[in-house]
Amino acid sequence: MSVHSVCVRFHTALELIGARWSGAVLHMIFKGAHRYAEIKAAIPGVNDTMLARRLRELENAGLIERRVLDSSPVRVEYHLTEMGRELHPTFEELVAWSHKWIPLPAEKAS
Repeated sequence: MSVHSVCVRFHTALELIGARWSGAVLHMIFKGAHRYAEIKAAIPGVNDTMLARRLRELENAGLIERRVLDSSPVRVEYHLTEMGRELHPTFEELVAWSHKWIPLPAEKAS
């Protein structure tokens, strides 16, 4: 049996979408949250610094695009690029897998 090294492309992709909050951000954009406040409200525990960093990283990687809408006041929205949209089936499979195998955390006793 031969052992192969980890594919550089696979490792890079996993690090990108597996970074803390990245998957949650993408998942919320898949679900239709496009404004910063909507994304933040949908992800418990994320702070402004981390959300801004992840949005910038995902934009730099080509998965999302930042759109500045000409309105008063100015609105900023985040949308998936073609590259980002192609991840949707992968996320759906991960959601299905998590529902099958990952237990919900036990509720804290009052």
